[in-house]
Amino acid sequence: MSQPQSPAGTWHRPMVARLASEKHRAATALELFFDLCFVAAVAQAAGAFEHELAEGRVGHGILGYAMVFFAIWWAWMNFTWFASAYDTDDVPYRLLTLVQIAGALVLAAGAAEALEHEDFTVITWGYVVMRLAMVTQWLRAARSDPEHRGCCMRYAVGILVVQIGWVSRLALPDDWGLPLFAVLVVAELAVPVWAESAGNTTWHPHHIAERYGLFTLIVLGETITAATVAVRTALDDETALGDIATLVVGGLLTVFALWWLYFAQNAPRRLTNLRSAILWGYGHYAVFASAAAVGAGLALGVARTTGHGHLSDHAAAAAFTVPVAVFITLVWVLHHRGAEIRSRNDLIHPTAVVAVLAMTFTPSPVLATGVIAAALVAATLVVSARARGGADLSED
Repeated sequence: MSQPQSPAGTWHRPMVARLASEKHRAATALELFFDLCFVAAVAQAAGAFEHELAEGRVGHGILGYAMVFFAIWWAWMNFTWFASAYDTDDVPYRLLTLVQIAGALVLAAGAAEALEHEDFTVITWGYVVMRLAMVTQWLRAARSDPEHRGCCMRYAVGILVVQIGWVSRLALPDDWGLPLFAVLVVAELAVPVWAESAGNTTWHPHHIAERYGLFTLIVLGETITAATVAVRTALDDETALGDIATLVVGGLLTVFALWWLYFAQNAPRRLTNLRSAILWGYGHYAVFASAAAVGAGLALGVARTTGHGHLSDHAAAAAFTVPVAVFITLVWVLHHRGAEIRSRNDLIHPTAVVAVLAMTFTPSPVLATGVIAAALVAATLVVSARARGGADLSED
């Protein structure tokens, strides 16, 4: 039974499952506020990642960024799927969501320390606050929704056990840190698979697709912000605009193309069952992380042009081209069916990825990448137009 939503909320309503077929389902103001507060965490992670790369600590920076971004992405994703099935918009739901937002801000405050100095104390407590709030939400759902009680209880128990592991990790020797992190990540990823096997929650395909699209906008927006700050810093250091013009043009072309490529996809058609939804949802970890990393790579390119940073020119170029290649690859794979991937026309995506990676070794890698990304958009538009024309002819 679907719950009607009130703009002002109510004191309390039973947390029963919303219909997966509900019409006109859209993101709420609270969900948008939730996303907005995650901007701080994404910005802190991307900024610390850029700093590590600029100092020449490439391996350390990549590993730290992957670990910190997992915490950001996983906490966001779990709230998103839960809200798609059980958003009651009553006072307890809103208050628990605000607790999660507070946890996200604590997480953001600890992101740089975790990435740069491997001190996960602050980020862990922020993460655990968010996850324990989710445990409370799942217990509410278990109490009010007998049909899905087994699934909801599995979520609550699974999340709680893993949080005990995260807190315990802080007290263990440093040598245990990375292996235990990997074990706990696997445990976190396994909880939804285990819980949903007891009875699927009623997440809404169009709502989920919209929520992921909104977070994509956030990480692309962070890329624009990081690039703008880098350009402003260069100009303040009396760098001539002409010296960084190719970076500005190439960066804009790239971000515009990445936006176009992502939102040209028909995401809801991929969310037809639990298996495809899990693969699609989990695969977005690399989509989001690479999109946010593009800004760090562009900022490094600006820094190299102005004579700052310890990376070589090719390493700085790779910090931009590799995230772009990852983003294009994942968007292509996650939004296409197997038959389409085997289609001759869809070879344009892997071809573009190879070309982008090759641009790492050119004199103007950012501009060249932007041109290739824009050409990929144009090619996909031509292919789509031809496909529609062929379909129209067959109907005639």
